[in-house]
This record gives sequence, structure tokens and C-alpha cells, in this order.
Amino acid sequence: MDSRSFVVPTLAIGIAFSIGIGCTSKSCPPCEEATALVEEAKGSDGEPVSGHHYTLPGLDHGLLQSPVNILSDETEAGKHHIRFGEANEAEEVANLGTTVELSFGRGSTTEFDGKVYELLQLHFHTPAEHLIDGITYPMEVHLVHRRPGPAAFDPPAYLVLALLVRMGASNAFLAEFLDAIPTQPGEAVELHDVFLRDVSRPGVDFDNMHYYHYRGSLTTPPYTESVDWLIAKEIVEAGPAQIQRINLLEGDNARHVQALYSREIDE
Repeated sequence: MDSRSFVVPTLAIGIAFSIGIGCTSKSCPPCEEATALVEEAKGSDGEPVSGHHYTLPGLDHGLLQSPVNILSDETEAGKHHIRFGEANEAEEVANLGTTVELSFGRGSTTEFDGKVYELLQLHFHTPAEHLIDGITYPMEVHLVHRRPGPAAFDPPAYLVLALLVRMGASNAFLAEFLDAIPTQPGEAVELHDVFLRDVSRPGVDFDNMHYYHYRGSLTTPPYTESVDWLIAKEIVEAGPAQIQRINLLEGDNARHVQALYSREIDE
């Protein structure tokens, strides 16, 4: 998930890290598991072995990092309430160089477990960041929501809805703005009649999708660990040329999969 649109104070970042790792118990299974995995991944010289280092996150960012590999037969039953708002028209598309981003105006909200989050932006990762049973899809769409933290210096809370995309039929949502994306990084153009509801298959909307949920982090610096992730089980389709167009503009921008460290994934 891209965090470039947000300003997160340095103090807030430190607080986020302390929340992620803030265990002071002498017996902490996730911490013990993390330490054991890192020690196991070291070679004779004490440095990480490259093959292991690819799949293991550094502990500088805590134990709640994203993305993760979701094993569908190891999820828990969950009881989450999700309600999506109606205002979902994109106002602008920007080529940020490292991703393509669509911004939304005020009033686009989503309610999750009784808390209201404002939809800020949507962006793309090629290939996808989250894996399902070890499968990597060619593209992932992140709908980034935010709400203020409970106190002045607390980091904001994020809700991110992730849509995994496979190659298939042309996607009506992408077709509405694909040709309008600026070719030069740093440029943006205004959009008209681009509606988020068109991203899924006809007859399938966000309210009747099914989701995997877990607690995680932003997938770009500062990797803030205050994110509720919702990964849609229903896989979205897009044409091969549409996916390739996004990839040509932003490059390969997926973060490596991170370890769960005893976190549960519910649905």
C-alpha cells in the first residue's frame, strides 16, 4: 500500500513502531518466533542468507508488517461489519512514477466495525503484493481509507481494501481513465465520470463481496502498523493490455511478502 499521499509526523512513526513491537513480557511467543526465524536465516558469518532474507522481514519495522501470504484453509471465523458509501467518483489521476493513483473528494466513506473511514485514494501494484495460497496475481488495487488517531500524536488509523486482479475480460473501470493517465511522472489530470463501482464484475459490488481481514502495515515507508486490511476473495478481471499499461507506467512495485508472526487472518 502506498503512503506517499499522507504526512505522518516523525513522532507518530515512532509511536506506531512501539505499538507494533510494544511487548514487554518476558515470554512473548511472536517475539520468540521472530527471533528464532531470523537466527535460523543467518549464515556462518552472522549475516542473513539471501534466500531466507527475501521472505523474512527485518525486525526494524515490527511484527505487524504487510503484505502477507493468506492460507485459505488456516483462516478464522470473523464478525466484521462493513458498509460502503455511495460517493465514489474519482476526481483526478496522477502518475507518481512509482504508482498510478486516483484521488477522491470528501464524502467518500466506508464504515468498518462502527468506525467511519474516509476514502482518500486508489492506487495499483504490479504484480500483486498479497498472495492467496502462494499464488501471485499480476495486479492489485488498494483503496486507501484513513481516520484520525485517538490522540493528537497518535498515527492515523488506516483501512485498506485490496482487490486482486487476474488477466481476463476488459475492465470497465480501467477503460474509463486508462488513456488519460499522464505519461510523465509527477503529472496529474482531472477526471470525469469515473466511478469506483465499475471496478468489479457486473452484479458484484463491495457490499456483497467476501473478505479476508488481518492487522498489518503500510507496504511503503514508514510501514506504519495501524492498518486494517480487507482482501477481497472475489478476484477482479482486467484485460492483459490494461494490466500491461499500468505496469509500463509504474514498473514492478510490489513489496516482498512478510511473515505473519502468529497473527490471525479471519474472514
